[in-house]
Amino acid sequence: MNDVLSSVSSLSVRISATEQDDEQTFRPRLFDASLAEDRAALADLRASGAVRAVHDRIDAQTEELVRCLNPAEPPAGHALADAVDAVRGGRAGAHYGTWAWYPWSGRLVHVLPRREFRLVRTDRNRDKITREQQTSLLGRRIGVIGLSVGNSAALTCAMEGLAGSFRLADFDRLGLSNLNRLRCGVHELGVPKTVLCARQLSELDPYLDVEVFSEGITPGTIDAFFAGAGLDLLVEECDTLWVKLAAREHARARGVPVLMDMNDRGMLDVERFDLEPGRPVCHGRAGALSADDVAALPPADQLALLLRIVDQERLTPAMTDALGRIGRTLSSWPQLASGTVLGGALVADTARRILLGEPVPSGRYYADLEALVPAAAAQPAGAVR
Repeated sequence: MNDVLSSVSSLSVRISATEQDDEQTFRPRLFDASLAEDRAALADLRASGAVRAVHDRIDAQTEELVRCLNPAEPPAGHALADAVDAVRGGRAGAHYGTWAWYPWSGRLVHVLPRREFRLVRTDRNRDKITREQQTSLLGRRIGVIGLSVGNSAALTCAMEGLAGSFRLADFDRLGLSNLNRLRCGVHELGVPKTVLCARQLSELDPYLDVEVFSEGITPGTIDAFFAGAGLDLLVEECDTLWVKLAAREHARARGVPVLMDMNDRGMLDVERFDLEPGRPVCHGRAGALSADDVAALPPADQLALLLRIVDQERLTPAMTDALGRIGRTLSSWPQLASGTVLGGALVADTARRILLGEPVPSGRYYADLEALVPAAAAQPAGAVR
């Protein structure tokens, strides 16, 4: 257990107000309740006055674990108490599991040990995802560039247990206009989008390994984003044309598949660089241009190239109309919460199948809800309402 948890057993825990409110903090501190030194450090934390709320539902979690392990004959009464005691190895609840400390919210939460926590948290996935597949998926690392649709994609992937590690990149901070599509609060305005997403992931699963690149993807950061422990899949949701091409060039060189949701007409791009190492980036729509070539283009030429990449003739009328008004009567691309959430679902569903080795080919696919659920006047006779 000690090699799994980020133990602070040898440290005296002193949480200052500055650290508790630090907008860069996104990793929880984990205390192994079975270790005396961690319990001592936890006592120091609780005495520090930094803890605003304590959430201890370890008994209910352990009972749920027992039922997940025995679905055919779930124990009750004395049998349940005996089963709980057996799972804990005879230890009291206070000496079992992990305490996760979230400095940004002041919450201290008691959860099951990592393996047991994830078994229970993903139990309702079965057998759309088997336990063996779930274990395999939790060994994967997903990179996400751009954290609007990318936020939805990262959270959906994490909820579904599609990776145990995430690498997040975005240079932007949360603005009020972002709240039309991001599940955040007004108290989080101004916080880096990378940190917001990392906190959401950590609050869902404190054992996740999350890295952030709050400067975004630049010529100075892109190598580090792809380096080290490699990515198994990339989700690219950035508006910057250079980033789109450079990320795909790096992904292709490393054999990493790339997914992108357009947030318009449910368009999903799949590029299987893991299976097709010579595949042209962006389905060949960029021609022979490299990321460096694109960076040197004037803005008008960059916009024309971007429209070729996203298939301008298939955009919705509202999006097509918006393109000519950005910077005049519109501040940026129009995006809705429904499209952002749909994009996260499309990305996660496709990511799961790719990571499990299912035959998902490269291509461009549409889940256009306006076409699938048409207006009343366009419905055929006899359509069910």
